[in-house]
Amino acid sequence: MSGRTFHIGSRGSQLALWQANHIADAMRAQGLTVEITIIKTLGDRMQDPMVTAPAGVDGKGLFTREIEEALADKRVDLAVHSLKDLPVELAHEFTLAAIPQRVDARDVLVSTNHDSLADLPEDAVVGTTSLRRQSQLLAQRGDLQFTALRGNVDTRLRKLSEGQVQGLILAAAGLERLGLTQWVREYFSVEVMCPAPGQGALGIECRAGDEETLAALKFLDDANARFAVSAERHVLAALGGGCATPIGAHYVPRKQGNAALLHAVVASPNGKQIVRASVPHAHNELPSELAAIATQILIDSGAKKLLSLE
Repeated sequence: MSGRTFHIGSRGSQLALWQANHIADAMRAQGLTVEITIIKTLGDRMQDPMVTAPAGVDGKGLFTREIEEALADKRVDLAVHSLKDLPVELAHEFTLAAIPQRVDARDVLVSTNHDSLADLPEDAVVGTTSLRRQSQLLAQRGDLQFTALRGNVDTRLRKLSEGQVQGLILAAAGLERLGLTQWVREYFSVEVMCPAPGQGALGIECRAGDEETLAALKFLDDANARFAVSAERHVLAALGGGCATPIGAHYVPRKQGNAALLHAVVASPNGKQIVRASVPHAHNELPSELAAIATQILIDSGAKKLLSLE
């Protein structure tokens, strides 16, 4: 048992703190001493309508930059991220120490008055800032309108209740972790809305040379989750995408004799053009090899042209 106190850097949102406490509790169960340090990121400050991103700053790193600065300065020892928010390429001084067992990666429709996407009225207003979600929804319902709702999950649910939107698109994982699944009206299949790479998974980041922390976190790493999200993130990296691009990738493990599949999607922003790949994982390919096959199918089908339309 280590006598060291391990400091977790976390954003202050309800979901981020749930995730940090979830990992802290697992570490404490191993006899480790853990404390949580709350760090406000640029992405958090941008929840304020008066705050905008500085010039040159895109979606990559909005929720991680300040936490990584704290890691580099040794103010914290590890960080717990929603993996879909973590850039696909980490700086050389950091490493993804563990990817715990994954929960439901699907996107969901949340609504107070409507039971499904098909049930939404014509020209319904849906709350989501994600171009990936918007483009895939428009492929199903070209009449939908979208608006950005800033704030945490509770704030967005309140705005839904007030009638500012007819529906919200959220990640099932976040609602599951917060005990709010009663709000879910429809779970979207991967074929209708391919999730973001890494969605539903946590990523635990630490300094690359911190052997004591790496050893302490090893028990949390789930080999199946790491394989799946590695394949998904390789697709994103190969296409040059970030968390703001209309790219979906999701690895479906083998079930009841069915082959495991890597699904990947690239869509035009208006949803009128969409290319898909579904690659079976049947021959012990590495995550990078499986992703390369899927990526080439997408590119051959015109993915690069669609990404240039952003």
